[in-house]
Amino acid sequence: MAQLHQALPLIERQHALIEELRARAPRFVPGRDLASRTGTTVRTVERDIRRLVAAGVPVQIRRGPGGGYRIDARRHLPPLTFTPGEAAAIVATLVAVGPYISATAHTALAKLLTALIDNSQETPARRTTPPCHPHD
Repeated sequence: MAQLHQALPLIERQHALIEELRARAPRFVPGRDLASRTGTTVRTVERDIRRLVAAGVPVQIRRGPGGGYRIDARRHLPPLTFTPGEAAAIVATLVAVGPYISATAHTALAKLLTALIDNSQETPARRTTPPCHPHD
């Protein structure tokens, strides 16, 4: 398994790809445009998209003229229910990335932490903000 510092560029690129596709939805975005926007090559975009699709991200691929990639760009997701263990796994992943997470990931972390904290337990050690900060 890659070390975290080696995985960070991949995480950042994949998040940037998803956000770029969401911003341009419902249009198909050519790989060369995505490569230009993410500062990579078309081959890197293709590899990253393959990883996202393999993970279950709903990226549609169209080959040929007018082709490219697109994603469902819903503004809101239906309500999700996580077990405390699932939420903790997501929190641990975001905390491991730490100060490198995007502002969007930072707000997701804050929401998860809020959901995990029992509001009836007020303790001095309780954090009111997540333990990491997004890029400036």
